[in-house]
Amino acid sequence: MKIRNYIVISVLMLFIGSCITQFIPETDEDQNLLVVEGLVTNEINGNTIRLSLSMPLGKKAVVKPLRGCNVTVTDDMGSTMYFPESSTPGIYRSASQGIIGRKYTLHVRTNTLTNNYSYESLPMEMKAVPPIDSIFYEKIKIADKTAWSPLKQGAQIYLNTYDPTGTCKFYRWDYNETWEFRLPYSVPVNNTCWISNNASVINIKNTSVMSEDKINRYPINFISNETDRLKVRYSILVNQYSLSEDEFDYWEKLQNVIQEVGSLYDIIPSSVPGNVFCVENPSVKVLGYFSVSAKTSQRFFIKDYFSGIINLYSECIADTIYGSAPEISGLNITAWILEQNLYAQPPYTVITNIRGCADCTVRGTIVEPYFWNDDNR
Repeated sequence: MKIRNYIVISVLMLFIGSCITQFIPETDEDQNLLVVEGLVTNEINGNTIRLSLSMPLGKKAVVKPLRGCNVTVTDDMGSTMYFPESSTPGIYRSASQGIIGRKYTLHVRTNTLTNNYSYESLPMEMKAVPPIDSIFYEKIKIADKTAWSPLKQGAQIYLNTYDPTGTCKFYRWDYNETWEFRLPYSVPVNNTCWISNNASVINIKNTSVMSEDKINRYPINFISNETDRLKVRYSILVNQYSLSEDEFDYWEKLQNVIQEVGSLYDIIPSSVPGNVFCVENPSVKVLGYFSVSAKTSQRFFIKDYFSGIINLYSECIADTIYGSAPEISGLNITAWILEQNLYAQPPYTVITNIRGCADCTVRGTIVEPYFWNDDNR
């Protein structure tokens, strides 16, 4: 009886599984909405406008750059910034510099056969932003030491900032992190590399309800032991931006949606209204936001010992062959020599068929960052 029931249930599950199809709801929404990701700051070469088109519902979220547009930004004093398209499709850049206190408006002409519209943003004021007071970190215990594993530690990075004038009140931060890593073998070349990575989360803070415009111990980034960021040396460049109350509301709504559906690099949800509109037809929906922010930055380094950091190369070693490399014959051509010790008796070579185990450029670059020796601790 039990066997018969098991067979019946198995057949039903197989039948039900074969009937599952993807459900894509019907929608009247345009599948090629303009997506604007713009930022004008008070830094030279810090101004970028990224234009793309949204993808149809149910399709994989990939960037569909919008090429050949005319992009300018004007201010309330009659000046114009020109944004020619860069070598990267859909990315428009300007070497101009924004001025604190002025209001800026984005202008886009798409110049396409299917979408030949003019778009504008609301005027956005560039508010002053204070410098970052300090960046620091604390070691965090992730898991206690056991009989089978060591103590596991990570790092929580914080920042402090303060605006004595009380004019900023709305803040946003992003960051770029860089870390050095080394292969755990004496590889003749490409043993040490660096990786850089941009922030993939939204960091914002509102101080308007506080007694003073002061932020202490804001948790900007947490680094776990499941990465080798803290293995050798780590650096983070934190950028601090001023926001208007309207822009803060935009980022807050986007943050709430992202926590439910995905990451910062997914397509911007249409439920989050921006500040760009179509001139000819205001009913045409536009996604994204044109940001105008003053910007300050600070770089911070971590060089410390953290217990329990994962070994990303634990599966690399495939075999050990005794003898010097020229004497070894019959090796598979996919084998990569990892380590050769000419002083051992006899010399030996460790091999693997995984290129990343012998060449750090599979993950990073051998070009040392220009700022890597700025910190002498």
